[in-house]
Amino acid sequence: MDYKGIAQETLAALGGKENVAAAAHCATRLRLVLNDESIVDQAKLDSMEAVKGTFSTGGQFQIIFGSGTVNSVYKEFAQASGLSEMSTKDVKDAGTKKLNPLQRFVKLLSDIFVPIIPAIVAGGLLMGLNNLLTAQDLFISGKSVIEAYPGMADLAALINTFANAAFVFLPILIGFSATQRFGGNPYLGAALGMLMVHPDLLNGWGYGGALVNGEIPVWKIFGYEIEKIGYQGTVLPVLAASYILAKIETSLRKVVPSALDNLLTPLLTIFVTGILTFTLVGPVTRAAGNLLSDGIIWLYDTTGFIGGAVFGLLYAPVVITGMHHSLIAVETQLLADIAKTGGSFIFAIAAMSNIAQGAATLAVLATTKDSKLKGTSSAAGISALLGITEPAMFGINLKMRYPFIGAIIGAGAASAFVTFFKVKAVALGAAGLPGIISIKPGSIVSYIIGMAIAFAVAFITTIILAKREAKKEGRSAGKNAAA
Repeated sequence: MDYKGIAQETLAALGGKENVAAAAHCATRLRLVLNDESIVDQAKLDSMEAVKGTFSTGGQFQIIFGSGTVNSVYKEFAQASGLSEMSTKDVKDAGTKKLNPLQRFVKLLSDIFVPIIPAIVAGGLLMGLNNLLTAQDLFISGKSVIEAYPGMADLAALINTFANAAFVFLPILIGFSATQRFGGNPYLGAALGMLMVHPDLLNGWGYGGALVNGEIPVWKIFGYEIEKIGYQGTVLPVLAASYILAKIETSLRKVVPSALDNLLTPLLTIFVTGILTFTLVGPVTRAAGNLLSDGIIWLYDTTGFIGGAVFGLLYAPVVITGMHHSLIAVETQLLADIAKTGGSFIFAIAAMSNIAQGAATLAVLATTKDSKLKGTSSAAGISALLGITEPAMFGINLKMRYPFIGAIIGAGAASAFVTFFKVKAVALGAAGLPGIISIKPGSIVSYIIGMAIAFAVAFITTIILAKREAKKEGRSAGKNAAA
């Protein structure tokens, strides 16, 4: 393969080296920050055999070349453009500068929550495994697995302990990640999280009952009472506290003499932030978090399958903007308070959307005669079914438009179904076919039927729209020939 020629052709299609501000690559994609994306020759990129697809997100223009190929293309591209070696983080930082304030906020949430997802996924999947062992009538009529085999009871209890750990100590994970993102010492952030779940405090999940019974413990300091309440499973309180901690720390480091910096800065940072957390930040944000969670649950319970259909229709457009990353915080809260919420309905709807995107892409595979498009759509379609939709959505469906319409129609229909049957997830994971393991045991069958509806409706609708598009193009070609 002529990698030098591919790199030069790509650079020309992008508007020349003057239009490329930054460049790096990941496993499959060339990741670029362009000065002006409007001058990109998209048709030329689409016609290149080596290019498997393109899309723009988070201030970056990304070109899919595939594993192995992208490394060689990038080497020649960097030389042709005169750019030095850059990491994906460098490009990410450069791309962030091009975002508007709302996009930056969404990216901020993404930067905080994406690193801790593996811990939440592990805990959630273990919770799902515990549910399989303890759910009645799932495998054995009238009994759960541990009731039929009592010797497994302690195994289920052990798995449950492992599963709850990430959610009980969630403020520690968020404190570390958020403080690092806000520019502070992440270990001070972790210490703040530990402070918020200290065993001397009233367990956060017992707050409601203690409030009703008038049994909330307090610290009495100079006649002022501070409630001794933990923040297990919360999101907003630790996010706000971490931001304050980072700002206090960075401010102190500017004024504290270097000889005393390592002694006084951590001491004052933790003490001042801790006082603010328990007197002001924690109570206010706890109430805001509960209000947000209750509002989402109310909306879900009140609007029913109609609300589910609307959410399903809008989910993919939200993904285009990148705002779906902000939903991670909401999902984390829903899963952390699973006894109250029953799990995350957002995951089920996201899965329906992903399956529909994959089905629409595979419908393109079934109808197109373009060999390059067939190759791209087959890989992208399967990837979307497994929960990774960017290649399908940006590489095929949005470009051709009608597959995207077919996909959101399929997503809306399937989301209405899973909402009607109250399908919820007990864990984060791959929102697609592998997502079965994340779903509550009693809802697995409904989840599978929902995926079938998403696939069938999106596939059939896209086929119909493809035929309509072909007829339209045929009429247009006929008119041009007559002219």
